[in-house]
Amino acid sequence: MHVNYRGTSQANEELAALPPRGWNSYDSFSWTVDESAYLQNAQILAEKLLPHGYQYAVIDFLWYRKYVDGAYTDSYGFDNIDEWGRPFPDLQRFPSSTVDRGFSQIASKVHGMGLKFGIHLMKGISVQAVNANTPILDIKTGKPYIEDGHQWTARDIGLTHRTCAWMPHGFMSVNTDTGAGRAFLRSLYRQYADWGVDFVKVDCIFGTDYSPEEIITISELLQEIDRPIILSLSPGTEATPALAENISDHVNMYRITGDDWDNWNDVSSHFSVSSSFAAAKKIGATGLRGRSWPDLDMLPFGWLTDPSVNQGPHRKCNLTLDEQKTQMALWSMAKSPLMYGGDLRHLDDITLSIITNPTLLKINHYSKNNMEFHYVHSERTSKKEHSGRFRSPYHVDLTKNDGMFVGLTACNDDTANGWYMISQDGKPDHICRNYEIQNDKSISFCLGKTQFVHYRGIISMDNMEHQSKFHLSVRNTSDTCLDASAGRRRTASEIRFPMFSACRWHAKQMWELNANGNLVSSYSGLCASVESRDEGVFYEIGTNGARAWVATGSKGEIYLAFFNLDSTSRKMAARISDLGMVLRRALLRKHLCSCTEVWSGKNFSLTKEEISAVVNPHASMLFEIIC
Repeated sequence: MHVNYRGTSQANEELAALPPRGWNSYDSFSWTVDESAYLQNAQILAEKLLPHGYQYAVIDFLWYRKYVDGAYTDSYGFDNIDEWGRPFPDLQRFPSSTVDRGFSQIASKVHGMGLKFGIHLMKGISVQAVNANTPILDIKTGKPYIEDGHQWTARDIGLTHRTCAWMPHGFMSVNTDTGAGRAFLRSLYRQYADWGVDFVKVDCIFGTDYSPEEIITISELLQEIDRPIILSLSPGTEATPALAENISDHVNMYRITGDDWDNWNDVSSHFSVSSSFAAAKKIGATGLRGRSWPDLDMLPFGWLTDPSVNQGPHRKCNLTLDEQKTQMALWSMAKSPLMYGGDLRHLDDITLSIITNPTLLKINHYSKNNMEFHYVHSERTSKKEHSGRFRSPYHVDLTKNDGMFVGLTACNDDTANGWYMISQDGKPDHICRNYEIQNDKSISFCLGKTQFVHYRGIISMDNMEHQSKFHLSVRNTSDTCLDASAGRRRTASEIRFPMFSACRWHAKQMWELNANGNLVSSYSGLCASVESRDEGVFYEIGTNGARAWVATGSKGEIYLAFFNLDSTSRKMAARISDLGMVLRRALLRKHLCSCTEVWSGKNFSLTKEEISAVVNPHASMLFEIIC
């Protein structure tokens, strides 16, 4: 029986009208969280954080995996899969799931606490289900899905050449062009609604793992369900505003970086990318049944674990107190969703005060005109500098070849054009792009075009479909090929490393040159670009210097945040006239205005023509101006 929510007030609820807040189990438990630990965290969430708007309690990935010897992030054969190829909770870790092989019991308890229940999902269908060739459920009949006289199975819809790049033994994309593919996803998400799920975080589907057809299909299927369910995408490795332009209307939040962990390089890597999304007006844009929000990832504070380990919380956050405040300030000024990641059973008063700071939470939910402020002046020892304007990092490199970088971007980006093929008698073809002119001659960047390597036992794609596709290699070798996505999850600061690996039959190594001069990845549909280090497009992780953001409040307040990314103190200043110019308002009666630094509570005078302060290394200062 399916729950019918038609006619309830929920059906008309605007989704994600404000950036969602909550708690997620990943930073503290990796994939090993169990029912007891989850509910204990949920209870504390309800008691201490729900009054501050943190309402989603999310079980992160692999809740269907057996926690036994041999099981890990990309292990095979340990997942609980039902007769229709759908995952169900590990009954050892989640004993209440024996009632319905689902989460309805836990969801009921979470709802009873006043919270909303969320789960993590991988894209597509389980590799186990495809290998078992399970039938597909038709929810309209309760029987196997039949179309054109054929009973469709998992092997008919699983795209074996599009397994998740960093979990190839776990999940693969589904062919959403078929009725059977949509029927499978429909049965999956209808089941989650029946369990009482309010929030789904879908992984390996955005950024370099971009699967737009599946994102849009999931969004459409959620709209068929008369239960409001937040749709979140993860991760966002190399996401750009151009990429989000095609997808933000269909979701409620989407990651724009790799995984954020508790180190300063990860934190500092978010400044440029968040600035580019703010400049592109993506903050609070139209989304699924409501609004959508660029997501800077979780707040890894408090008691944590390590990435992708088989271990729960066992260590303290490595960020200093100033660094945690800086992260919270940027996340709030950028209006990112706020998902706390630490084990709430060890929540201390200092951490609680940071994540529940009333001014920051007010900014996070109710401020407007949020943007980077490019007119901050800074001084370090005797050296002065002006931050000036800079080019946003719309391209992030994948690999380097003779001083050049190959990156991925949306195919409508001008930098994605200009690729062409060179054929040479007796030599392999090359795929090239001109990138500069020297002495009236074009200088080209080239990669070798190689033939596909076929492997036994792998279900290949349609031969006609892939006659135009090829591998790319360096120096005419055919044993290593260019990848379009990493073979493991990457953190936010792991942007640069070689992306060549052993050649194989996988969409992440398949490329196509189209008539528009685009070099298109078969895995993500993104297009390659080429830049040199000297062009200054790429930002360095952990960039030193001064950054600043501004925003306005719902009652006319002005917010100015200083961020010192340096390892030494900086004196930072912003002119009142520049604030007025950027925010298009004049502070004619400055003597009637108050200026308070939020973290310290210290009052600052506005009688001078600027706001200035010394900011500690990796620290922030946030000023609230009320007139």
